[in-house]
Amino acid sequence: METVIQKTGTVNTFKEKTNKVLGISLEDAKITKSYLSVAFIALLLGGLLGLLQGLNRAGLLELPTWLNYYQVLTAHGLLLVVVLSAFFTIGYFYAGLSHDLGGLLPKVRKLAWGGFWTKIVGLVLVVIPVLMNKASVMYTFYPPIAAHPVFYFGLALVVVGNWILAVGAFIQVANWRKKNPGKHLPILSFFATGVFVLLVGATLFVAVEVLFMIIPWTLGWVDTINVMVARTLFWAFGHTAVNIWYLTAVSAWYVIVPKIIGGKRWSDLLTRVVVIALVIMNITGGFHHQIIDPGINPAVKFLHVFMSLAIGFPSLMTAYAMFAVFERTGRKKGGKGALGWFKKLPWGDVRFLSPFIAMAAFIPAGAGGIVQSTNQLDQVVHNTMWIVGHFHLTLGMSVVMTFFGISYWLVPYISKRVLTPGMNRVGIVQTIIWTIGMILMSISMHWVGLLGSPRRTSFSTYFDNPTALGWNPLLMVVGIGATLLLIAVIIQVYAVFNLMFFAPKGETEFPVAEEEDNATKTPFWTERWGLWVVLMVLVIAMAYVLPLTEMIVNAPPGSPPYQTW
Repeated sequence: METVIQKTGTVNTFKEKTNKVLGISLEDAKITKSYLSVAFIALLLGGLLGLLQGLNRAGLLELPTWLNYYQVLTAHGLLLVVVLSAFFTIGYFYAGLSHDLGGLLPKVRKLAWGGFWTKIVGLVLVVIPVLMNKASVMYTFYPPIAAHPVFYFGLALVVVGNWILAVGAFIQVANWRKKNPGKHLPILSFFATGVFVLLVGATLFVAVEVLFMIIPWTLGWVDTINVMVARTLFWAFGHTAVNIWYLTAVSAWYVIVPKIIGGKRWSDLLTRVVVIALVIMNITGGFHHQIIDPGINPAVKFLHVFMSLAIGFPSLMTAYAMFAVFERTGRKKGGKGALGWFKKLPWGDVRFLSPFIAMAAFIPAGAGGIVQSTNQLDQVVHNTMWIVGHFHLTLGMSVVMTFFGISYWLVPYISKRVLTPGMNRVGIVQTIIWTIGMILMSISMHWVGLLGSPRRTSFSTYFDNPTALGWNPLLMVVGIGATLLLIAVIIQVYAVFNLMFFAPKGETEFPVAEEEDNATKTPFWTERWGLWVVLMVLVIAMAYVLPLTEMIVNAPPGSPPYQTW
């Protein structure tokens, strides 16, 4: 009987309405809670390690003999880049899939838990050699530096966990499409589809690197490794990972923020085109991280730089769409004059303030990315602290601050609690402290990088070299920024777990904005995900097949594994 009713759409519609009225189911909420809990515990640990790094680089702290700088750097990067970003992204989008598509299917819940525990086991295996100082590879895991094989086995399990979760998301979407033929996939689930497509595409590259190259190499089954191929496979993953986080943040900018400020989405068609463009063009561009690497044809580097810069077009479309939403909403609320609308935005609401600062930060962050995609400019900054400053702008502000803003409504939503005015004020304070700390850290890192201070090194005066001594005042500012950031981390983690377990009971809305009235109708070709994936594969083939073939056929001398710590 259930099957018959579902064909009419009655049960599905009832489920969707019930879900919106009563909130997320307990089973689905438990999944998102678990992912977010791991994410914010990782934030706390990573923030503490970040303080140790900042104070060490400032020359204010000498690490004990049993804990070296590169060990701390590896753990800090893994906790914030691999754990915080991935676990938050998955928890957020699985909550969105549940909300949009009438609750997760039982088999999708099983896959979500399977992916969770696979990733947890993998992370435990990763952490063990890091704690034993057998994997101090400075976060990036490419040759010729080699960690203990267990480190790479753990990473392989993390990748497998991501694939399990992607399969779960695709099954959920396919089930909804089957029951809703001819309908557009709800917009947040559309974003989720794009993110999981990118996640699979990116991790396929790193899976080949880890499983078929690095693990046999570290186990001693082969004597040497093709460093050029391994680095290329790594950056095909690493470049895309950054944009997966970015696309996750963008989903909140387009879908959530307009609802929070009392407005509507500007254009459903533009939104979907942005997602499609980012998916098709994202994976190509990895060589712009290898501009100074020898042995790569300059024409190939140019192609990847072009693809990297092409991503700027959907970013500009996003900037236009978001500020159009802000202006129209502000004017509807009575804003007059050129900038009167700006004053009408809800600056006292942390759910808006934090993502807005994140959006603003992406302007200089994007400009920095253009610098690093330009051959002549990258020669100056590539191995300097500039890169670290850029990374903190893109991830630490544009992405993580958006995640913070999301947490102030998502955590109450899954916990059936409410954001109180008091906790909102805590969030405002946290946002201000984080912003000041990140600005101080990022600007000083960019500046000292231009003066030549290297990245990925502990504090040194290089035998009191005058140039190195001139870096010290700016490195002191890095230490101050790191201190403020840890304070903000503690406040944020307190806020999350307070909202999860101690805030007053109540119903919190999942704030998905409706499309603006009289908007252009979205054509159904935007739903042709099979076509977009094929185009993505063709673009990837265009960018990688010939150079990888050249690297394999005319391989340089391989490298044995090195341990530099």
